[in-house]
Amino acid sequence: MVNYGLKDRVALITGANNPQGIGAATALAFAREGAKVVLVYKKIFRQFDESRTDRNGVDRYYAANAGNADFVEGRLREMHADYLILERDISDEEAVKEIYAAVMEKYGRVDILVNNAAADDENGLDTIEKITRKVIDETFAVNVRGSILMTREFVRHRGDYGRIINLSTDASQVFAGQITYGASKATLEALTRSIALEVGKYGITVNCVAPGPTQTGWIDADLEEAVIPLIPMGKLIQPEDIAETILFLASEQAGMLTGQVIKVSGGHAL
Repeated sequence: MVNYGLKDRVALITGANNPQGIGAATALAFAREGAKVVLVYKKIFRQFDESRTDRNGVDRYYAANAGNADFVEGRLREMHADYLILERDISDEEAVKEIYAAVMEKYGRVDILVNNAAADDENGLDTIEKITRKVIDETFAVNVRGSILMTREFVRHRGDYGRIINLSTDASQVFAGQITYGASKATLEALTRSIALEVGKYGITVNCVAPGPTQTGWIDADLEEAVIPLIPMGKLIQPEDIAETILFLASEQAGMLTGQVIKVSGGHAL
């Protein structure tokens, strides 16, 4: 086993209410390493068919994102982890300040930030011919503004250890069909590099993980069959694959690794 040096570190993770999601897997991975975990989530309500939530697909995914963090909390309790769960909207500046106030009150510091929360359009409106101002504003509000605000407060509350990990997507540079989502993630990659240069003087590293097609509950059997031939490694990425990469970037061993975008995609979209 690798000792990542994360015991008693405080890790703040956004977007953590989907039981099959990257945020949940990351929280459990940090807890396994003995870190204290702070989970932030916002319920996203979309119509779904309850009868189809017993299998992977959009209905299961929508149901998960409309729920709370009870499943993750239950797992953390079983692990006897030290945790804090907050329901907040990171696109709201005051809510972000409240998040950090709560973390500082409970733990007195924050060592690691994982910007995982993301918004996207699921109504087929994220193309150049159909795009609306609402889709643009709502996508960038979370993926860009929210990540910047979370990062700004992290730097303001910095201590003697600092790791920031952003979540992009492996196809951010060319994402036809989801142009605003892709553009917001490409922006986050640019921010990763720029902010890394600004905060290196504080000993803070800033890196980005760009997952390929990851089974977070939304890929149904038909889509899986279509996508797998596009992945050289021949299988879907799992949330745990992403979580393990995040652990390394948050570790003591990664202290001189900064400003990087790392694709965890099985070779997809290279």
